[in-house]
Amino acid sequence: MGILDALFGRTKPVKPDLDQLFGVPSAALTLEAATGFLPTGLGSVCFAAVEGAAFVQVEQQVRALLDADTERGVPVEASKDDYGYSWLLARHSPGELPELVNDLHAVNSELEANGFGPQLLCSLVGFRDAQGQSLALVYLYKRGTFYPFAPMPGGGEKRNSPLELQVNAMLGNDLRLEKDLSRWFPVWGAPGL
Repeated sequence: MGILDALFGRTKPVKPDLDQLFGVPSAALTLEAATGFLPTGLGSVCFAAVEGAAFVQVEQQVRALLDADTERGVPVEASKDDYGYSWLLARHSPGELPELVNDLHAVNSELEANGFGPQLLCSLVGFRDAQGQSLALVYLYKRGTFYPFAPMPGGGEKRNSPLELQVNAMLGNDLRLEKDLSRWFPVWGAPGL
């Protein structure tokens, strides 16, 4: 960083570190022990789709990679949200969290390796407690950090902010957490939540 950057308050962007995803199984143990949240076996990757044959080919490669890895015959589900972003949802049994994380890492890595890293937005891994409260650990690709997202049960667009702050406080030793709370974007209706 140069002197002008320091004077004007500019900072270098954080480089994505997809290996941070491998910290999720450890964080899941902490979550279970402290709050009773268990993995749902669902995880998804969100990206901004672009037009063109190259992107279509890479998306097909990613889906084929994950579908071939699925012995249960459940293919990866693709969808678009209300904002036009594309999602790939991977399903595993709740006890297969490391395999789910491997799938999410593979999707991100494949898109990144083919030059589509700038289109990657986030990945999330779903959890639920005995009362039905949903929780996602959201990985921000461009920031290389995680944050918790907990929509209130029963629909609507309300967050359980106290729970998000509690989870954030307990996972500091397991994950690189996003310190800027303004970047804790809601992912309403995200596949896997």
